[in-house]
Amino acid sequence: MENHFYSVPHRFVRKQIEVRLTASTIEAFHDGRRVAAHARSRRKGGFTTDPGHRPKAHREHLAWPPSRLIAWAEKTGTHTAAVVTRILEQKPHPEQGYRPCLGILRLGERFSPERLEAACHRALSSGSVSYRSIKSMLDHGFDRLPLDEQTSLELPQTHANVRGPDYYATWN
Repeated sequence: MENHFYSVPHRFVRKQIEVRLTASTIEAFHDGRRVAAHARSRRKGGFTTDPGHRPKAHREHLAWPPSRLIAWAEKTGTHTAAVVTRILEQKPHPEQGYRPCLGILRLGERFSPERLEAACHRALSSGSVSYRSIKSMLDHGFDRLPLDEQTSLELPQTHANVRGPDYYATWN
């Protein structure tokens, strides 16, 4: 559908849906019954979502502005707030980032706010900003290591298996 995504009620997630397209409408059917209809959009990579298609908990989260999550994160520290901000900015719709952000904030209860802040600092410096990455750092204690001691991998410039540019020049 021209790389545009349309919603269906959440109870139909992972169910077989048939789609009927017209010049102006898209209709979604499950077992022959129409379950959704949207005005057709030509915006590539876009999303058309009917708020009524979301689960109740998600609809409640929609009432939250992203600034609410960022303010909660700031109570832990600036790095945690920066992680939450980055996750929200990376999503086409900020509310798509609410769940991972809430999960990250809960990690501060399980481990400690100080450890969460250290893990978020490490995540930002490594470019690995996600719930899974931060949780893994906390689980394995990487948040306790100083950032200066990060190991860097330096590959040798010469090696028996490195052929060099001359090898490829002979293949004319």
